[in-house]
Amino acid sequence: MVNAFACSNNMVIGQVRTDAKSNEIMAIPELIKILDLKGALVSIDAMGCQKSIANSIIEQKADYVLAVKGNQPSLHEAIKSSFSECRQSVSQELLLNKQHGRLEARSYHVLNAKEVAANFPEWPKLKTLGMAMSYRQEKGKEPSLEYRYYIISAKLDEESFGEAVRSHWAVENNLHWVLDASLKEDNCQIYKDNGAENWAILRQASLNMLRAEPTKTSIPTKQKRAWMKTSFLERVLRAGLAPMSKK
Repeated sequence: MVNAFACSNNMVIGQVRTDAKSNEIMAIPELIKILDLKGALVSIDAMGCQKSIANSIIEQKADYVLAVKGNQPSLHEAIKSSFSECRQSVSQELLLNKQHGRLEARSYHVLNAKEVAANFPEWPKLKTLGMAMSYRQEKGKEPSLEYRYYIISAKLDEESFGEAVRSHWAVENNLHWVLDASLKEDNCQIYKDNGAENWAILRQASLNMLRAEPTKTSIPTKQKRAWMKTSFLERVLRAGLAPMSKK
């Protein structure tokens, strides 16, 4: 059983269960249909880089930012070729982050997608190509350099494109990673009947409630406090259920 999730500010706002013999590629268009996405910028990783998904987003009057990898080989090569000169130049807009013996540098680049869009007309309203460069050097390890490519239906400059990419990975790191590290999602061995789906819903609801409680501390610390103190557990429940009481 696989679920497709929609997130905003690291909170789950939509969830669709896939069929037993299906996957997230089939579920994402169904999830898109039930959300109010008008005017939104929807980012999805390479697995969701599908024409049907792009069309579903456009039909909802939203724009897409789709990562492109080997599952779309011709498109990937065309974008990579478009940025060949850009990769040879030294970026003057590097975003540096140095901490705990680790150096990271990132830069973001965009191009007009007119030529690629003409060669790949099946991608709706394709306007911008994006490239994210990531360099990482960690003490005692070999440095790594990675390029990631994107297709975008909106006209974005480098700043807004970079913000979209960083926001996407913030959800990946702060939501999906937390579900695994704090709630042990990947270790769950419950599969019988609807057990996996039920536990996925409970984990998401629990995480949303813990995040809604305003104390400035980590999710594991909040879990421990809720386990040890009934008063704190009540605070978590009140914070999580408050939005429902307003409807």
